Amino acid sequence: METSGVSTTGEERDEERTPLLSSSSPTTTNTPSVAIDDEIRPWQPSEPQLATASPPPDTRQAKSPRLVSLDVFRGLTVALMILVDDAGGAFPSINHAPWFGVTLADYVMPSFLFIIGVSIALVFKKIPNKSSATKKVIIRTIKLFVLGLIIQGGFFHGNNNLTYGVDMDRIRLFGVLQRIAIGYFLAAISEIWLVRNVPVDSATSFVRKYYIQWTVAAVITMLYIGLLLGLYVPDWEFQVQSKSTNLQTNSTILVQCGVRGSMDPPCNAVGLVDRIVLGQNHLYMHPVYRRTKECSVNSPDYGPLPLGAPTWCLAPFDPEGLLSTLMSAVTCFVGVYFGHIIIYCKGHPERMLLWAVSSLVLVILAFAVQLFGMPFSKPLYTVSYMFLTAGVSGFALASIYFMVDIIKFSAPLVIFQWMGMNALIVFILAASEVFPIFLQGFYWRSPSNNLCGNIAFAAFVQVSLTEAVLQKICNSKRWGTLAFVLLEVLFWGLAAGVLHIKGIYYKL
Repeated sequence: METSGVSTTGEERDEERTPLLSSSSPTTTNTPSVAIDDEIRPWQPSEPQLATASPPPDTRQAKSPRLVSLDVFRGLTVALMILVDDAGGAFPSINHAPWFGVTLADYVMPSFLFIIGVSIALVFKKIPNKSSATKKVIIRTIKLFVLGLIIQGGFFHGNNNLTYGVDMDRIRLFGVLQRIAIGYFLAAISEIWLVRNVPVDSATSFVRKYYIQWTVAAVITMLYIGLLLGLYVPDWEFQVQSKSTNLQTNSTILVQCGVRGSMDPPCNAVGLVDRIVLGQNHLYMHPVYRRTKECSVNSPDYGPLPLGAPTWCLAPFDPEGLLSTLMSAVTCFVGVYFGHIIIYCKGHPERMLLWAVSSLVLVILAFAVQLFGMPFSKPLYTVSYMFLTAGVSGFALASIYFMVDIIKFSAPLVIFQWMGMNALIVFILAASEVFPIFLQGFYWRSPSNNLCGNIAFAAFVQVSLTEAVLQKICNSKRWGTLAFVLLEVLFWGLAAGVLHIKGIYYKL
């Protein structure tokens, strides 16, 4: 998800920078690149102007070149999101892990959060007016949160239903964009207010400048661990709606817990906090643990309940709930740290070295935490999961940076660059199915004759036929579906390319 820059006005003394691993005093001849709004341009001291009677030259800054690798990384993440969402049914192994473990799909959300963190570091490199910057952060946070409520709160009823609207008693309060909004807010506010005004000329001064920000991330982590392991989870009840003939009835089901520190689906503290603060009616009603062996005969895919399935298989649980979202914000802080490396390291080798070492440390920490009893789990956003996915995101950024910004191997990846520059609109139209839902609003005489129904039936048949033909060519339903999804990614990439050519970029 693209985080556009916050424009600020005013002047501030620009700090001279030298490599983090250098102990020499700063100079103005070897100043590293400075990034603004995902962009990098060489910093140069202004030259004195001679007195002249002619009009002063135009002092407006030319637009700086973007950090292409960050756009490509963001676009690859969007493409991966479409891939796992639409092909995950055919390939359950790449779909989200039912509860414990990490699959390809489980890297999507952390990658978005990591990228946002990197962007925050670049956007807020210089903050002449903290109050103005804070106001813009708050406004952007509210926009993201409200957009998430509209898209994933239940307002739209799917691409097979022309109706819309949501019962406020059952609106889902948290989702993907809401999580991104909260992570963005915490990381951006810390970057604005908690960074010390210390010139960076060595690794020590780098730590002194940002140690308060890192302390906040550590406190969030310790708070999460304390609540996850320390909260007592009592027995609890939930209701299941069932239909008998023409009547709809509610059955109350008891989930027996009475434990502390459990990380299993029914009795964890993450679900407890959501049930208390948000309320069961505002949680996600189709949790991923319905694909576990206990809850599905087709595990790791969805399926009918097996005989003797536990009662909690039908219980609500939000994978983007309060406590897990708080922990996910730390991924943004990690991304901010990687963005600081771009700002204060002048050379490619130094950036690559620090990124590689930092990523390796994160991955080692992930497996160490797992050995101490905290498994990888995206629904819980465990500390081990956070470390692992942040480390992998760091390696991904370093790899893409090497290909795109160092050896200039960017032409084959241009479609992902386009998608990355318009990630928000692709997310809304493709991943959230807003585009087909929008088309249903145009119909002839009867709502059933809509653009996604009879009027566009030929187009619908062509889409289905295309997938069927690809399945026939590949001699496999699964691989044919994968080929079709790859064509879908290509379509949205080209659509983003058209927007890029026209200079159209959708940001909040």
